[in-house]
Amino acid sequence: MVRRVLFVTGRLAEPALRGVLADMHPDFAYDVAVMGITVAALMTTEWIARGLAVDEGTDLVVIPGLCEGDPAAVAEKVGVSVEKGPKDLREIPEYFGSAAARQDYGAWDIEIVAEINNVLRMSADAVRTTADYFRASGPDVIDVGCPPGVSFPGLGDVVRGLVAAGMRVSVDTFDADEIRTAVAAGAELVLSVNGSNLEVAKDLVGTGARVVVVPDLGGGLETLEPTVAALERWGVGYLIDPILEPIGFGFVASLERYAEVRRRYPDAAMLMGIGNLTELTAADSTGVNAMLVAVCQELGVRAVLTTEVIPWARGAVREVDVARRLMHYAVTQHTIPKGVDNRLVTLKDPAMLTFSEDELRALQARITDPNYRIFADRDGITVLNNERFVRWTDPGRLVDLFMQLDVTDAAHAFYLGRELARASLAVTLGKTYRQEGALSWGYLTPPDEAASDHVTLTQRSKRKPSA
Repeated sequence: MVRRVLFVTGRLAEPALRGVLADMHPDFAYDVAVMGITVAALMTTEWIARGLAVDEGTDLVVIPGLCEGDPAAVAEKVGVSVEKGPKDLREIPEYFGSAAARQDYGAWDIEIVAEINNVLRMSADAVRTTADYFRASGPDVIDVGCPPGVSFPGLGDVVRGLVAAGMRVSVDTFDADEIRTAVAAGAELVLSVNGSNLEVAKDLVGTGARVVVVPDLGGGLETLEPTVAALERWGVGYLIDPILEPIGFGFVASLERYAEVRRRYPDAAMLMGIGNLTELTAADSTGVNAMLVAVCQELGVRAVLTTEVIPWARGAVREVDVARRLMHYAVTQHTIPKGVDNRLVTLKDPAMLTFSEDELRALQARITDPNYRIFADRDGITVLNNERFVRWTDPGRLVDLFMQLDVTDAAHAFYLGRELARASLAVTLGKTYRQEGALSWGYLTPPDEAASDHVTLTQRSKRKPSA
């Protein structure tokens, strides 16, 4: 249990940090160590280690999230646990509020099957590239999609190549010959079997391959029973997929089928193919995936099949990987799925963190250099340095704001134009803006630029004295 925390910061950020800590009313004591540097982000862990003194009784040292280096360098010097805090000091309350949750977070029990569609039309290199892309996104099985009714003579080579690369492989086909070929080449899962091709399952006895059981075409759940019974007699492993239908074609009724299958087969493994929602609904796939994985988690559906064909579903595999962890935590901990992992919040931020005008005026009073600092809030953009304080509430007319900054150096103008555009986007979307930091797009957020860029890019041209 943390009893005393030492927060490390620079001179400019000290008042804001103290204000955040005072407002959060933490359940631990804290101290603030102000290092001999103006901008906290320009610290390195080696530099902090050389100059930081830690009082006895301190349990944890929190250093700025943007400082470069390994916190272990500081911990080794001061003999106390050291963590990098959030990149924005305004996120400290959330950081500490979710600390306990982070210790137990990350487990999952839903496997992801990522389908490569229409493999027949792809070159061997394209198949491998797509499989590597999917594997980096977090799936457990790579599915080889076979177009129905078309001969696929290279199927065995494709499966063998993926297995040789260390991937678990499934095959998506009803064709008995393709099923035999794929399993002989190393595929461990077959999508799918029903009454129309059940006999091929006899050939899988002893291979260790499992099959996905689906209802007969045009039939109801009652058609599952003879297929399941036969598979159990033969000792072939199986998962049941009642088939998720698109919206407008029985979506709700298909969800009810999953619940009914769970009642009829309480111990059976189940699979849900979610592409009929993510690929066939004109909506960002992040929220759709989150809800479908939540359904799977509560119903005990332990495998999900997904793909990334339609542009708005690009990244779906990564989204399911995040969602399975979030929903596992929510269901097993009996808590709501928020406040521990915001990576599925992409377009709209969980909160827009801002500074008041009084806080910015106080900051300006402490600034002694002409470098511009940019801030955004719900109503507009503020640009300030030691001489100017420009408040702008019409993000659509950034050129008028820019003209007030008296910038003549081309590199500096480019930098400010880019940052003002990013700040304007933050105002429009209600996102938190942090100068030189990437806007948060959830799991899509790009890395920040180097903190050292602040020195070279925010300064005004040396060719023209300050106005």
